[in-house]
Amino acid sequence: FSLTGKEALTHFPSLGPSTNSAQGKVHMKQCDLLKLSRKQKRLCRREPGLAETLRDAIRLGIMECQYQFRSERWNCSLEGRTSLLKRGFKETAFLYAVSSAALTHSLARACSAGRMERCTCDDSPDLENRKAWQWGVCGDNLKYSTKFLKKFLGQKRIGKDLRAKVDIHNTNVGIKAVKNGLKTTCKCHGVSGSCAVRTCWKQLSPFHEIGRLLKLRYDDAVKVFSTTNDAVGHSELAGPQRHSHSPKHPASPLSTDLVYVEDSPSFCRPSKYSLGTAGRTCSREGNCDSMCCGRGYNTQSRLVTFSCHCQVQWCCYVECQQCMQEEVVYSCKQ
Repeated sequence: FSLTGKEALTHFPSLGPSTNSAQGKVHMKQCDLLKLSRKQKRLCRREPGLAETLRDAIRLGIMECQYQFRSERWNCSLEGRTSLLKRGFKETAFLYAVSSAALTHSLARACSAGRMERCTCDDSPDLENRKAWQWGVCGDNLKYSTKFLKKFLGQKRIGKDLRAKVDIHNTNVGIKAVKNGLKTTCKCHGVSGSCAVRTCWKQLSPFHEIGRLLKLRYDDAVKVFSTTNDAVGHSELAGPQRHSHSPKHPASPLSTDLVYVEDSPSFCRPSKYSLGTAGRTCSREGNCDSMCCGRGYNTQSRLVTFSCHCQVQWCCYVECQQCMQEEVVYSCKQ
């Protein structure tokens, strides 16, 4: 399960007010519309609410990927996504990580929002008040989310397959990024704000924070190869001595490192991986030189309209004037 982009373009029929039988048929149809393995489709059919959650996760992951790479040569466009996922580039590593992160995040939120039948609020036993729902609070259920995800992704024994090891490692980096962003939030209930009763619940970080963290991991991604660990007798991922003090032995990547096995293309020209950078807008002081790959950029002026000189009128509305200003746009040459 990863972001191909095709699923996000599929319009799902709405689950409006209807009979249980009709809702069940719609749910089955939604599962069939998603690009899933046979086992995943079977799990989807058994879990009402999962199809909608999977669609939300796909959309969340794609939007965050495109936001994080909006100023890069590869801008996480849907074009070329299928070909990219077949390779072992840094960009592929990010796609696997952001896919699993979005799915973990969406599942946990769907549980706490009551959109899944088989899970509800988080009930972690270490919190001061496990009945936070009595105060209208419902913790994000990351425990159920990660447990279900392991079953849904079905990570098998992979032997010496380097690419499979890399994909599973990057998938786990995404899940771990969501776990690291889980916070305990507390609220006091009592006279004049006193803490006579304190309610605490688990809350996930906004997905933008997780996306920003994964982008930093992408920037520092580690190129790896497969090596045999003589002590345990099976192959492991290994990379440069960045995390090792021993010059003689290759270092294992950290569990938080994104890893890749082959160098990325430049993404400057159209290919089966992207549309290239021709026509992309850029910042003259920022990234035009890099994004335009030395081809130069066009400069165009345009007039834009915006609201200005806004004033609050008695009592309840804001009155604005319409102003115009010239805006300069830079775009990469062909």
